[in-house]
Amino acid sequence: MIGQSANFQAALRNARLVAGTDVTVLLHGESGSGKELFAQLIHAESRRRDQPLVTVNCAALPVTLAESELFGHRRGAFTGAHGDRVGRVQLADRGTLFLDEIGELPLEAQAKLLRFIERGECQRLGENRTHRVDVRIVSATHRDLRAAVENGKFREDLFYRLQVIPVEIPPLRDRDSDCLLLLDHFLTSQARAHDLEAPRLTAAARQHLLRHSWPGNVREVRNFAHRLVVLMAGQTIDWSTIPSEWLQSDPGPGPDLKLPSGGLDLAQLERTFLAQALEMAKGNKSQAARLLGLTRDTLNYRLQKYALG
Repeated sequence: MIGQSANFQAALRNARLVAGTDVTVLLHGESGSGKELFAQLIHAESRRRDQPLVTVNCAALPVTLAESELFGHRRGAFTGAHGDRVGRVQLADRGTLFLDEIGELPLEAQAKLLRFIERGECQRLGENRTHRVDVRIVSATHRDLRAAVENGKFREDLFYRLQVIPVEIPPLRDRDSDCLLLLDHFLTSQARAHDLEAPRLTAAARQHLLRHSWPGNVREVRNFAHRLVVLMAGQTIDWSTIPSEWLQSDPGPGPDLKLPSGGLDLAQLERTFLAQALEMAKGNKSQAARLLGLTRDTLNYRLQKYALG
């Protein structure tokens, strides 16, 4: 967990504060920002650390098999169920269940997950009796679940059960110079793993990389470092020698903005756009967050920062 920026350290503090409890946690963050590492940290610093941490990628669950994967099934419960299967929930008994990309969970499975959270009991498909299971749930999403609730794609009651404690993981573009700390770490670790000499970056290259927005977040930094180590081991690397395709492009075309010759007050600009988004959304924070490309929690953080709303 590498990073010195204030917002990243705040997220770490919050994760460590909730780790010692059994409260349900919802991690918000863009793809590649480190949500799974935060879940591992919460488990490792909890009283359940010696018990299983079971991870479920909800985005990879087929709609027809989501309930079976989570809660298990008995032989013959459906076509293709050739034997008994223990679900991920039971496998996590006395430990932690990490539900990654929870916003992708089918609605049918959401209803059963809600019943499990409320009662602490699960029932395999094709079985009459229930099983008591003691599980701490940590979930994660890169989506705005409040908007999903408003659109009927996520159960409101489940949302409030999952988001007892929200932890916002900032994107790398908002973490000051953490990208260079991460890059140095990955260059060293990848060079050691491949028994190669780590490449060296010139000051100009580091300045350019500092200005890159890293839309792929920490995952993009790791992949970039891997390419440098394997293909340019031991070399001194200037910005001009780095292939442009090695860095992920920013998603979508942005507005054609130019910095005025006299500069500008970036904080005042951000405050103005926040106020305009709230006005356009008529005070609806979920809608204002969508206008700005933010999660609702990130919007609330920025509104508090500028004493707006």
